[in-house]
Amino acid sequence: MNSPFDAGRPYRLNPSVALRPEPFGALAYHFGNRRLSFLKAPELVELVTGLDRHPSVTEALARVPGRRRAAFLRALASLAAADMIIPQ
Repeated sequence: MNSPFDAGRPYRLNPSVALRPEPFGALAYHFGNRRLSFLKAPELVELVTGLDRHPSVTEALARVPGRRRAAFLRALASLAAADMIIPQ
């Protein structure tokens, strides 16, 4: 069972996940649980692939325009629940 998503912690893309670039963003496929997720914005793909370079999700979101932060935070929480991103 996954621990609850905590934006104050650092996360990274799960090594069992492959991203396939698409015009809308990317498809994320988890080879372990066979889940497929849609990352519906190129900026979200950039955020997810760069999470490991930040001390927390909150810090990573600081570069996202304010009007999009809440949506991206919800997307990251969903990806964490699906085990696509994991705590570092």
